[in-house]
This record gives sequence, C-alpha cells and structure tokens, in this order.
Amino acid sequence: MPVYVQHEILRRIPDVFNAEALWQAPGLALFSRRPLLRDLLERSPREHRGRAATRCFSHITLALPQEEVDDDYHLSRGARARDLAQSLTSLHQKDFADLLGGEQVRYDVVGTDTLGAGEVEVRFGHAVYLPAPDEKVLYNVSLSRDSAVWHPVCPIYPAQRLVLIGAAGSDASHASAHWPFGPDASLLILNDGADAPPVVQMRPKEGYQCSYDARSGYYTIRTLPEQTGNTRLLVKIARRAGVPAPGRSIAAAPATATATVATPAPAAKPASRPAVWQERQSGQRAIAAPDGAASVRNDSDCCVRSHSASAEATAIPVRRQQPPAPIENDATYAPSSTQRISLVALALPRLSRYRDTGTQALALPFNRQMALSAGAEAVISFIVNSNDELYVASTEGRQRISAPASFNPVDGSTIALLPAAPAMAERYCALLGLARPLGTAAPVGARLHFGRHSPALAGLRILGEARFLQRASGAAAGVERIGLSREAFSFEASARGFLIARLSASQALYHLDETLTFVASIEHATSDAPYLLPRGHHLVAGPYVLRFDA
Repeated sequence: MPVYVQHEILRRIPDVFNAEALWQAPGLALFSRRPLLRDLLERSPREHRGRAATRCFSHITLALPQEEVDDDYHLSRGARARDLAQSLTSLHQKDFADLLGGEQVRYDVVGTDTLGAGEVEVRFGHAVYLPAPDEKVLYNVSLSRDSAVWHPVCPIYPAQRLVLIGAAGSDASHASAHWPFGPDASLLILNDGADAPPVVQMRPKEGYQCSYDARSGYYTIRTLPEQTGNTRLLVKIARRAGVPAPGRSIAAAPATATATVATPAPAAKPASRPAVWQERQSGQRAIAAPDGAASVRNDSDCCVRSHSASAEATAIPVRRQQPPAPIENDATYAPSSTQRISLVALALPRLSRYRDTGTQALALPFNRQMALSAGAEAVISFIVNSNDELYVASTEGRQRISAPASFNPVDGSTIALLPAAPAMAERYCALLGLARPLGTAAPVGARLHFGRHSPALAGLRILGEARFLQRASGAAAGVERIGLSREAFSFEASARGFLIARLSASQALYHLDETLTFVASIEHATSDAPYLLPRGHHLVAGPYVLRFDA
C-alpha cells in the first residue's frame, strides 16, 4: 500500500518556534546529523523520475506541544506560531522553487497534548491538504455505528484530492476516536471535484466490504463474514448546502412519503386549552367488544410482536390461499371472510400541549428486533421533550434530529421518521414508521370499537404502559392518555372499505392514503353516516397510525 501520509516526530528541538532549527541542521556532517524537515521532504518527494525528484509536497502540518502553543497565544496572541509558518514557507519556496510545479506552499501550526517538550510532529503527503483562506467546503464527512448518532470527522474542499481517515494515533490525515477497525485499517476518499461523486475505498481492501445505500445516503463498511466479529461502520459524505449536485447524485434523499395535502383541509380550529389528567371512578363500566369479536391483547406483553404472533392470538381464522378439500357429508362449509388491520407507525405528539399535566418527555426505546423494549436492551431510542424537540439516542450518544430521516440501527431494519402534515402539525411532531408493523384480523360485518378501554385491537395498542412517558409528579400515565379517548372511533369492514364513526367529540381522526400522505381530517362521522376509508389507507388516532387492508 502506498504511503498517503508521511508522519515523523522531530525530537530534541531547543526552540520549537525556530524555523531554522526545524528546517535544516547547521554544518556539513550529513551522515551524523538527525533528519529535519528539509531532509524529510527530499527523501519523500511527491513525484520522481528514477531517483530524481520532479515535484515535492507543498502542504505541511506542524504539531507543537500544546503548552507551548497556549503560552504563545496568551503572551503574544499567537504571533510566534504565525512567524514560524511564514518563515518555513519562505525557506520552502527558496530551497524547492524548481519542484513546486506552480503550487502554493502552505503551513499550518497546531497544538497537541501527545508531544513532550522539544518535540514537533510533522505531517505531509498525498492525503494532507490545507485549504486556501477563501476556499469553501465541498463535503462534510461523518461516521456512525448505528445511523442514529453521527460524529463529524473532517471537511473536504473542492481542490482536495485525497482524504485518509483512521484510528487515533495512526498515520491518517484525519483521526477519529470512533474508528472501529483498528490502527492498520484506513478509509480512503477520492475527490475529483464538484462535478463527480466521491469514491470510497478501504485500505487494505482485503477483509472489508463497502456498499452504498442510495435511499439512506451513506456508505456501509463491514468486515467480511469469515473474519472474527461483525463490525459495521456507516460513512456519510454530505454535500454542503448551496453547492449544486453532480450529474450522478451520491446521496439520494430517503424514500419517504411526502406530506402533501390531497384534498382541501378544513380550517384549523383555535388552539384549545391543554388537557389535564382526570381520575376515573373505578366503578365505571368498561366498554366491551361486540359479540363474536375476540380480544388479542396480552396484558403481560405490551411490546411490539410479529405478524404471526398477533394472528395466532386472534380467534378469527385468516383466509387461506387454497381452502381444504370438502369432506363428503351433509354439512355445508362457508369460508370466514376477514380483513386485516396493522399498526405501521407511531404519531409522536407535541408535548408542549400538555405542559399543565407535568409531562416532560416521551422516550420510545427499540431493541435489536425493533420491538419496544426496556431501556437496557435498547439499541436506539426516539425522544420528544416538552419543547417538541426530537432526539435520537444510542450507546454512541444523543443527537438532535428532524424529519424526514431514516435510521438503520441493525442490518435489515429501517425506521423512518416522516414529517407531520401541516393539518396535523398542531398535535404531532412527526410520524415514526415501525420497522416491523404489527397486524391482526377483523371480521366483516361486525362493528368494533377502538380506544383506551376497548378490547378490540388491544394487541395493537403498544403504548399503554406508563414507562414511556416521563412526568414531573412521578404519577403513572400511558402515552395513550395523550390524544386517545376511552372510546375513540368504531369501524366496520364492508365490501367498499371500512366504515369509520367518531365516538368522542374530543377525538381527532386523520385520514392518510396508502403512502401516508394526508387526505382529510375526519370531523363528522357517525354510525348512521360513517366515513368511508378505502382499503390500504391509514387512520391516525392518538399516537397510533393504523392501516386498514382487505
């Protein structure tokens, strides 16, 4: 592998701000003196023909002991560091005038805590670049282990050809404390300018696999399966805002639904007074499901479960592709017609509407199976605070986010964060699409109720536990208390679709189409005059986004 960064430490320097002491030792004892900056540049030319150098490197970074740099800044506002860079630039231009090839000589002086007294760290090479004073950033590079928390690493400038990223202490142009592959591996980024997408490669190539996800807009680098462990690193090379994209885009926007209004929405109502927690009398009668409808709720498990688990917990059989052969007797068999209802997303409420209740934050942790779990098992968590700010948290830290966005905490699972439509923005911050939707069956011809106290579709109500909601008073209350009535709506499957009736005057219901695009706000819907929800469309009630399928 070629050497992309020349890295040397000059030792026993009496004065680290003395350019002559760093550039060349006095005298002609060539074989007895220790190599200094001029010797290093001669021994490692940028280009050469045979043994003769034809070009030399012109961008050099010097790292001095941090204490020396701090003293210079305190006493002279960094004058000695500026004089050192200017003096070395003059010496460089004088001694290598015929090897510069018209390039500008640039020196940068920084401080580091890893050097002792009298030591100077020198870096130059193909992957070392110092921008011009007026040069704008083209890309910003950041790394992540879980797609939730991104750590910025370095910028890339239009004239910067190569970037080498590696572990802290390695011979890379930019070191990252979050590098997972060890000191011998490096990430090489080739930049051919604003009109071409960057090229990403691992060095050495053996043992690593690199792929690009156009939907998410980042590269995924992982160790090969035959190696020990399964380490993954995500690399995002984001183009600076305002810079036009090249002909072939390298960072396509995530494929998320656009929150556009399909039909004219009714005029927004004036903001009502925030709701407060109201204690219910224990003697009040719970609303039961109609006869023949079986509950699919498991009180001991309020986490997300798979499609098959929900179907098995439902007493109504699912229609088979090929019905069994009839038995020859006098009985007549008629198949049971069923419809399927799925929880596909969670509507994140605006907690600022409920400050009077003492609500402080909403935290939704997901485990590796992308099911709601306890905090200790979580690989990614989504948080809404009392100021309606969205955050994502993981073992890597916590970061502010905004919709639209997508997250890939584990391979094969994607959680999408979609913006709330303008007609829903008064109540909701965003829609959090579930990586693994939860579904159950509903019979045709029976009218069922959905709400906090309704047993129908209880298996889809995964936010009934109080542990997801943080309140100042410490009193327990589930997320369902925010926006979901005891009896929210009723529904009945029909040949044309689903007939929706609004059961509570305070319950907000929203109709979304099959792509989660806003259609209408359901204001007037009764059992006598129900609202028709087409098959495959969605209904938002409280924190739940339900899809009604045939």
